Amino acid sequence: MSISSIKRVSDDSATTPEISKLIATYRQGYGLERRFYTDLKVFEHDIKRVYLNSWLYAGHVSQIPNPGDYITFEIANESVILIRGEQQRINALVNVCRHRGSRICSAASGQAKSLVCPYHGWTYDMDGHLRAARHAPDGFDKSLYSLKRINVGVFHGLMFINFAVAPQNFETMQQKLDECTKPFGFDRAKIAHRAVYPIKANWKLAVENYTECYHCSIAHREYSKLHTLEVPHEQVADLNTAMMARATEVGLVPKTVDHVTPGSTEVEYFFWRSPLYPGHVSGSPDGKAVAPPLGDIRGYDGGATDIQIGPVSFFLAYSDYAVIYRFIAKSIQETDCELIWLVNETAEEDTDYDLSRLTWLWDVTTESDKRIIEANQQGVNSDYYEPGPYSKMEQSTSRFIDWYLEKIG
Repeated sequence: MSISSIKRVSDDSATTPEISKLIATYRQGYGLERRFYTDLKVFEHDIKRVYLNSWLYAGHVSQIPNPGDYITFEIANESVILIRGEQQRINALVNVCRHRGSRICSAASGQAKSLVCPYHGWTYDMDGHLRAARHAPDGFDKSLYSLKRINVGVFHGLMFINFAVAPQNFETMQQKLDECTKPFGFDRAKIAHRAVYPIKANWKLAVENYTECYHCSIAHREYSKLHTLEVPHEQVADLNTAMMARATEVGLVPKTVDHVTPGSTEVEYFFWRSPLYPGHVSGSPDGKAVAPPLGDIRGYDGGATDIQIGPVSFFLAYSDYAVIYRFIAKSIQETDCELIWLVNETAEEDTDYDLSRLTWLWDVTTESDKRIIEANQQGVNSDYYEPGPYSKMEQSTSRFIDWYLEKIG
């Protein structure tokens, strides 16, 4: 993996006294004040400090297998072209022509041996170098007008981008998670299905919901029949011990890695596993396997793996398939939750897996999440909203809030 150099103006998102004062109102162990979810200035600050200064999942290498293949990634006012170059290098190029600023690629994906601006025809190669500028003035130096780059990192086939001038250390995360993640063979997986769930709520409410299972037994009956996370950890200690033993047998690593620390120069990451209830080995209507094992896994151990890389990208993997969760803020109270289902690259739909069974659990669960998050936002919008204390099952949510406040402060 290599991280390309970035050419971007310095960040101008200094914390205003108004936002600093709002941060100072926070009461440890409680939810955030209303303005964190309703104020335009806070939202704009979130985009600059969180989204444009963090590692964001941008796509899977299987989406751009050949030179010239590209996908685009959108966040706020920014658009990025992820394109595979001649030497197989993956480039993250800002989708802004160096002439008068037009977007170059309007499609979500495509194939192009060169990138041609549709406005005036300026032409760039797959590495972003300007190759042609019609009727340019005398003495024009094309080398000064390459497309701007942002940081790109690839971890087991998962592509990440970062707009920051000095991004968090990506290599340390790779080293810490490599052993745990490698057996899943994400780099040898393929996308079986993608779906976007538009949520009418602030992005933080969506992420807060994802980080806790206090709501699971109430809102997710389908999930709660399979997963033990809907009860406190100490109540399933024996099931966890048994699952860890089975994990070793099938080639998975019985290990926990946790690094989501305020003030750290490293990317946020964690890896931990939890058991499914006895008799269940996958997230399916009957708890049975729905696809061949991923990567180098040699069977089904009855566990579920949670991985986080960056603040808004989450990965849940069973032995037979994985789901990627990506939260993209669209406006103050609009967030896209995108789900991507991965299966073994050799698996064939209708032969090795049934798509409806594969997607069932996380489709029904995310539809339920959409409803409860939107209801949460509606309540927070009330003048009568007042933050309450977190429960014992919301420790991860509380930690996320601590991290968030440090990030924007």
